[in-house]
Amino acid sequence: MARPREFDEQAVLDAASDVFWAKGYEATSTRDLSARTGLTPSSIYAAFGDKRRMFLRALDHYLGRLREKMTSLKTTRSPGEAITGFFEDTIKRSLGDALQRGCMLVNSALEVSPQDPDFQAAIASELKLIEYFFLDRIKEGQRRGDISPVHSAEDAARQLLAVLLGVRVLARVRPEGPLLRGAVSQTLASLGLPPLMVAAGT
Repeated sequence: MARPREFDEQAVLDAASDVFWAKGYEATSTRDLSARTGLTPSSIYAAFGDKRRMFLRALDHYLGRLREKMTSLKTTRSPGEAITGFFEDTIKRSLGDALQRGCMLVNSALEVSPQDPDFQAAIASELKLIEYFFLDRIKEGQRRGDISPVHSAEDAARQLLAVLLGVRVLARVRPEGPLLRGAVSQTLASLGLPPLMVAAGT
């Protein structure tokens, strides 16, 4: 009979996510993971497999909160407000991160090698999830008459995804409220979406 795990898996994934988020996949060593999680290297391998599989588990854990946020926005706000709220939350979290880590998913997208197609596909599928959130909300807004159909929903969703990636990269080196808001505001206006309601001082 297999022995039960003697650690809190969610807490371990939280710790592993923090390491990968701050250092990136390549720069993170098993020693780093062991020091942060409190698990021995052998326990890490027994529970999660190699570093690659642990990273994918940690990334999925990190993205769980993002998925919850998108679900909440979808169910509590109008389509246009859900999109704007997504960017408001992104800017708020970017400015509130003293370590200037950006987004673990976006950082991973920048780091992944074309010579690793499986890894690349895993990252791409998660980015498509965000793109679909934008696409779904735009289509629903157009159906309800809240968002103008003058723009292709597909192209608008791609544009919003590109802006999001740009904001997350900028936030790592220039976490400045006016810069991040300015990078988003014009795109929202051009698509007929509600303006940002982020406080001017942030």
